[in-house]
Amino acid sequence: MRNYVPLENLTIKNLLDTYPYSKEFFDINGLPIDSLSNTVKNYISSLPYVFLEDMGVNREGLLQRFLAFMERMEDIRKERSFSIHDITILGGRDKNGKTEEIELKINMGEILCIVGPTGSGKSRLLADIEWMAQRDTPTKRQILIDGSVPPGNWRFSIEHKLVAQLSQNMNFVMDISVKDFIKLHAQSRMIDNIENKTREIIDHANDLSGEVFDLYTPLTSLSGGQSRALMVADTAFLSTSPIVLIDEIENAGISRKKALELLVGQNKIVLIATHDPLLALMGNKRIVIKNGGIRNVIGTTSNEKKCLIRLTEIDNVLLRYREMLRNGEMLEDTEYEFPISS
Repeated sequence: MRNYVPLENLTIKNLLDTYPYSKEFFDINGLPIDSLSNTVKNYISSLPYVFLEDMGVNREGLLQRFLAFMERMEDIRKERSFSIHDITILGGRDKNGKTEEIELKINMGEILCIVGPTGSGKSRLLADIEWMAQRDTPTKRQILIDGSVPPGNWRFSIEHKLVAQLSQNMNFVMDISVKDFIKLHAQSRMIDNIENKTREIIDHANDLSGEVFDLYTPLTSLSGGQSRALMVADTAFLSTSPIVLIDEIENAGISRKKALELLVGQNKIVLIATHDPLLALMGNKRIVIKNGGIRNVIGTTSNEKKCLIRLTEIDNVLLRYREMLRNGEMLEDTEYEFPISS
């Protein structure tokens, strides 16, 4: 355990705050919590003999049951921490059977953009990565994890889900608050300090969208931009998936640069399927897809990075114009101009 104070000596309040999943022990065993200031040991000692008799356990046995429950839950929490260092894509073939001459290693913290015409096979590449393909998909590609073939059970494991997906179209149907949504997700991940994590996620989401919402905003009342901003922040801080797929978010109503920086800052591999030149140049490399196959992998050059600076300046002007129009201002009253290259 991470806490030097024995679990049985923690107050129930401290126990629930530090290990939110511990509440399940009380719920499963039908144990009413009358005082949060009681220690776990004193609480169990105070339970009536008749109550314990109905449970078929004595005080010492219930304490051991509690400690065994906490140990098992902690083991599960550690198992859900899915950490990898890199993935490698070994080429297969395109729609015509032409061999992909490719061996591409992608490290954690890298941004790769996937470009190509609509229907060219961008989604198929992401599906191969998510499925950890082993020459058994239509493309015949193989995916290695940390240079090796991944264990077979990873392909069917919820805990070892490689890819979290963020798309342009996101709508919530749960009629709960933002706070309750994040809390539920954090509890399912057995995250510590849920209150602090919830506020951190909302703060980052508000920074991404520019449309401020709070803990008690209903999910169903969030705008499209707010919804996507919330999911980017939620994925960055709560998702165990080491790879994030961003699919066509050029018109998502959020700061794309900040979104990428947030995800990469959490040491995730970010794959962007896009037609947007600004997004395409944000990556370390571009994977060019044609006719179902990887046609080329292009490293972003220094000249392209200079182009990206100009595109970012233009994008910032467009963002300012958007905010002015939203606020009912007239563009003719502004002095903003698109940057002119020298």
